[in-house]
Amino acid sequence: MGLPAPAALTAALHAAYTGVTAVVAELDDFDLLLPSGCRGWTVCDLLLHLSLDPQRALVALATPAAGPPDADYISYFRVMPGSGDAIAHAQWVRRTAAAFSRPSGIVERWTETAAAAGYAAGQADPTGFIRTQSLVLAVPDFVATLVTEAVIHHLDLIVSLPDAPEPDPEAAALAVSTMDGLAGSDGLPAHWSEREALLKGAGREELTDEDLAVLGDRAALYPLLS
Repeated sequence: MGLPAPAALTAALHAAYTGVTAVVAELDDFDLLLPSGCRGWTVCDLLLHLSLDPQRALVALATPAAGPPDADYISYFRVMPGSGDAIAHAQWVRRTAAAFSRPSGIVERWTETAAAAGYAAGQADPTGFIRTQSLVLAVPDFVATLVTEAVIHHLDLIVSLPDAPEPDPEAAALAVSTMDGLAGSDGLPAHWSEREALLKGAGREELTDEDLAVLGDRAALYPLLS
């Protein structure tokens, strides 16, 4: 299991971010207040949370770190520091989103920041390293983590938006590759679709009796990320 070439990775990030933009760009302020797939958050709340990723990427990509890396694009999700009190973060996001005069202001913030981060990723040295969340990652691995986060949250964004576009196929395939790595040596259940792998791997859908029978003791690994 390995990553695509750097150019393909940056293309996947661009596609993942523009995919999110395509979901929210035409929504009115009331649509942006619909529930998302993240408990307690509206679409605009979640978009504000997601915008922290390209913001973090701009800092990381502009401040290269010395190697060797502490993690790769798979183990990152096992070892990254937690966000502390999840309720406190959820409340911070809601308060911060509410500080915008209109929900569409968050769309503007996302669109500008995501485009800048995508450009910065394309300009970064693919042989270099960055530091983020107290971890050192190779640039390609870091970009892959951003893609996976964006794909999962894209699916969260469209829970109340049945006509919204799905994540880009190449970006989604990379996110599934991450899930497959997190699932251990036996990988993901073969009977899952790509969408099931993403939703069940991220704990957005419950495991069925069939899933539990196939997974056995490995069911304890789920969700693979949250």
